Amino acid sequence: MDKLVIEGGKPLSGTIVIQGAKNAALPILAACMLVEGKVTIDHVPKLLDIDVMLNILRELGCRAEHDDQTVRLDTSSLHSSHIPEALMRQMRSSIFLMGPLLARFGEVTIYQPGGCAIGERKIDLHLSGLEALGAEIEEDGSRIVCYAKKLMGAEIHLDFPSVGATENIMMAAVLAEGLTTISNAAREPEIQDLQHFLNRMGAKIIGAGTDTITVEGVEKLTPCSYQVIPDRIVTGTVMVAAAATRGQVTLLNTCPSHLTSLIHVLRRTGVQIAVDGDIIKVGTASRPKSIDRIVTSPYPAFPTDLQSQIMVLLALADGVSVMKETIFEGRFKHVDELARMGADIRVDLSSAFIRGVSRLYGATVEATDLRAGAALVIAGLAAQGKTVVEQVHHIDRGYDRIETMLGRLGARITRFSPVPNNTIVP
Repeated sequence: MDKLVIEGGKPLSGTIVIQGAKNAALPILAACMLVEGKVTIDHVPKLLDIDVMLNILRELGCRAEHDDQTVRLDTSSLHSSHIPEALMRQMRSSIFLMGPLLARFGEVTIYQPGGCAIGERKIDLHLSGLEALGAEIEEDGSRIVCYAKKLMGAEIHLDFPSVGATENIMMAAVLAEGLTTISNAAREPEIQDLQHFLNRMGAKIIGAGTDTITVEGVEKLTPCSYQVIPDRIVTGTVMVAAAATRGQVTLLNTCPSHLTSLIHVLRRTGVQIAVDGDIIKVGTASRPKSIDRIVTSPYPAFPTDLQSQIMVLLALADGVSVMKETIFEGRFKHVDELARMGADIRVDLSSAFIRGVSRLYGATVEATDLRAGAALVIAGLAAQGKTVVEQVHHIDRGYDRIETMLGRLGARITRFSPVPNNTIVP
């Protein structure tokens, strides 16, 4: 497995262009299966999760190319709605294909998806939503088969505003007969981006970004070209890294309105932030201040995907901070790794009590999931000495060569890959 070696203690400085949003690109790529023909999606980052999705689409018969930041798909040769179990277990986002394939073929076979081990993430809301649209579901162990001779619009209430379930129901409802209303829908920007893409192809959807989404079914969609939004989690990661290293960074191609909760938190710690259109400038030269309490909740509240990163900053703050995680029960696995670097953090059930220390120290740590890995990279950048981050494949699921991205800001970070004779080469 690859590892990252980081020489810490240097403030980040410079300008960086933010990549496209993984969490917008994946459902949009799945939604392409609703249409027959050639579709072009721009601003798609080179990520492990994107590679897995494209491999699944190829396995189903779709022609797919990913050159630079552009994905070109030809779905006219799509011939299967049976998603291979081996590929599905590599990535939870493969679940997004359930709704589009069911709508196009009238049936779909899936398996329980894989992904980061950050806690229980059931797919019951996906299944109940499709059932409400008229699907029949058979489960045999991890194998799930959905049938629907005809999808019909319905009123669907989600017990929890699940992003994935909201998007899956939206995609299936696009080709259903009649009107579908999704109440208590998730409000994330990536859902708004999916609505814009589907409407570009001829769908009739309103309400994304609110808690009620309405979909008027259409008979067919038309291929189009589209560009995905900037990645708000990558943007936030770089902003926190700039603050933790007491640097000065300018971020281009951002969407500040998607990051209001993070901007508010960073300003409370004393970080200076200036916003001008799609440009965000972040800078600080002083030790951050502690925050009495941060609670992760569905958008637009503070995102769980930035919890581990902001914890690194609070671990260096003057005073005691409290972080409460309400989304995933397994999202504090990075705490033990940060403790190896000198952080003083105590976990009690769903809350972490963070007593700031004056500095962190380099150590060998393990990325247990995607966002935990990003947090450990930030810690390594801020720490004194050398940090080795192992299990980098988790980080590669959401960051396009994180060492190259941060290297543009002066970070001293190198990737090492194993070779057959067991030596390590950069």
